Amino acid sequence: MPESPRPRRFDLIAFDWDGTLFDSTAIIVRSIQDAVRDLGGAVPSDEAAAWVIGMALPQALAHAAPDVPREKYAELGNRYRYHYLKRQDDVALFGGVLPMLQALRARGHLLAVATGKSRRGLDQVLQMVQLRGMFDGSRTADETAGKPHPLMLQELMAEFGVEPGRLLMIGDTTHDLEMARAAGCASVGVGYGAHDQAGFAEFGPLCVAPSVAELHRWLLENA
Repeated sequence: MPESPRPRRFDLIAFDWDGTLFDSTAIIVRSIQDAVRDLGGAVPSDEAAAWVIGMALPQALAHAAPDVPREKYAELGNRYRYHYLKRQDDVALFGGVLPMLQALRARGHLLAVATGKSRRGLDQVLQMVQLRGMFDGSRTADETAGKPHPLMLQELMAEFGVEPGRLLMIGDTTHDLEMARAAGCASVGVGYGAHDQAGFAEFGPLCVAPSVAELHRWLLENA
């Protein structure tokens, strides 16, 4: 007799976007640095700029540029968007992401995005032909609380009627994993994004995947 299919452990799988599904970390770092430079601030290191990825943009820029006066935050945000938009055509999904998402959908998982991007920015990238209809829901930092506050995940759970034990959050930063823990959800970290995975352990991820291929394998065997 054929082996019975493995039951789903998680009904809803929520993904961070930048650095988890989308290969955009380096471009975000350069855009933050250029925006701070434009306003005469002390340009953050690559590591410092990468650390804020995943936060809501105002919070991220304030942390990356502490010497820029608060009254210039709006201008700082505008300069960041300018530099990012110049480069956005240079980024794409990580290799292997599309077949991974297709396999999860085929197995009946609900898929969502929980991101520090704006709604406008996320909707633009979700217009990619291969991603249309791929995600069942999404939350962005400008329409709810930014990471690591758990509200994004709480709203997604409420929308789909999913209990915390049936949601898995996947991300490349400690902000993602901290958000999952605060929401009472399991998490998986990826080691190919913005944050050094050495900081992941305190948030108790089920695993840290070093590549998309390993993430795909783990999800098929454990999710």
